[in-house]
Amino acid sequence: MRTAAQRRAKLAEQARAEQEAVERHESGRGHRFQDSVLSHLTLKMGWFALAWAGLIVVLLLPTGPDLPLAAKQALAILVFAVIMWVTEAVSYAVSSIMILGLIAVMLAFAPPATGEGNTAMGTAASLKLALGGFASPAVALVAAALALAAAMQATGLHKRLALLVLRFAGEKTRNILIGAIVISIILAFFVPSATARGGAVVPILLGMVAAFGLQANSKLGALLIITAAQSISIWNIGIKTAAAQNQVAIGFIRDQMHTDVPWGQWFLWAAPWSALMSVALYFIMRWAIKPEVEEIRGGKEMIRQELAKLGPITGKEIRLIVVSVLLLLMWSTEDVLHPFDSTTTTLVAIGVLLTPRIGVFSWKTVEKLINWGTLIVFAVGISLGSLLLSTGAAAWLSERTFGALGLAHMPILAMIAIVTAFTILIHLGFASATSLSSALIPVFIALAMSIPNAAQGGLGFVIIQQFVISFGFLLPVSAPQNMLAYGTGAFTAKQFLKVGIPLTIVGYLLIMLFSATYWSWLGLV
Repeated sequence: MRTAAQRRAKLAEQARAEQEAVERHESGRGHRFQDSVLSHLTLKMGWFALAWAGLIVVLLLPTGPDLPLAAKQALAILVFAVIMWVTEAVSYAVSSIMILGLIAVMLAFAPPATGEGNTAMGTAASLKLALGGFASPAVALVAAALALAAAMQATGLHKRLALLVLRFAGEKTRNILIGAIVISIILAFFVPSATARGGAVVPILLGMVAAFGLQANSKLGALLIITAAQSISIWNIGIKTAAAQNQVAIGFIRDQMHTDVPWGQWFLWAAPWSALMSVALYFIMRWAIKPEVEEIRGGKEMIRQELAKLGPITGKEIRLIVVSVLLLLMWSTEDVLHPFDSTTTTLVAIGVLLTPRIGVFSWKTVEKLINWGTLIVFAVGISLGSLLLSTGAAAWLSERTFGALGLAHMPILAMIAIVTAFTILIHLGFASATSLSSALIPVFIALAMSIPNAAQGGLGFVIIQQFVISFGFLLPVSAPQNMLAYGTGAFTAKQFLKVGIPLTIVGYLLIMLFSATYWSWLGLV
């Protein structure tokens, strides 16, 4: 028999072996993590190098005398921007600052695109082009909209609204599904940020799933969270102020087509489409994902508890409701009852909300809750798009691509069908609809202005393509609210795609149906 000393020695030897095994495993995992990080960084550097290579290649390509140097440089910067945006070699804010620098430096050596002399315009003129987007009214509107969304977050009003809607929805999953869609519709009127709307709705829906004892990645979790993300994308289209990319398009339309689109006019065009898409979303979700249960017992109690945590409605929330309702009235009656545009009224509203004693939050709160990088990306996107238009690069690119296909001479419905399919496909590579709008809308405007006898000078064609730019239904990476929802782990990319494919097909068919009927009757097409 073994002695006690031998047994202790044997146990100590086993413990050492187990410790060595753990250390080898941890070491291996550490090396794998390091290898993964290095591989990721190498890939990022590869994309970064490719962006610069693309810029240089475009500059070296022979283009002929019909493309001025400034326009050629603008196209080269566009290629650089698209590669950086699609691959996310660096963050959007960082790539935007790089684009600013490229415009300021490269265009300084080019003669003005107006053809007034062959002398280089210099850095003063090129810097003005680079920073032109920051002076756009659209940037001011987006900044004010982000501040309004911050006011909702600071007071918790958006969460209270979502909880109240779900309280009325009850405990049956089909009613909660409808409630998730209704929440997105209501918040789209008052919260001009898709990400903020997702941040309000998603945690509440996950709480309801947890109240029944199910995991976040259950079928019920996937059903509700995907619905929330998709309905936000749908109503980004239905309401002009619901998404930043709409302001990009409106800014280009105002500057180049010399017309504006009032809030009410946009709503008249887009809201019926979004309403029908919301109905389609409900039935697609019911078909695509069958939840484990048809009723969430205890869901009402969870909502009651969450409302109790918020406490009674506060004076700040009441003041925010009053300002938001008045702002909505001002938006909807723009150019009908008063001459003030959306930017002006929103800026005034934010001024009121920041006023001591009267307002609901302080500037320090605004600084913390707003992603200022979003504004930089937005402004630089406008600068790049304006550069493409002012130098003639957008018109040249439109002629060499769409013009070569003879699109401008096709029937308008055929033209919409082809370009809409193109926009849906190219969106697969973009994680930011704002960046996509900055890249495509200038080209679409150039194409629209070449259409003979187009209704409203081609405005309808551009507006319809802007609707399509906001689709984002196919992949989790297609929109920031999709990524926010995907980050919860409630669903897989395969589940999202199972919903996204039929939703995109229905959206495409509705675009064509509305183009042939409703929008045509309104004179948009």
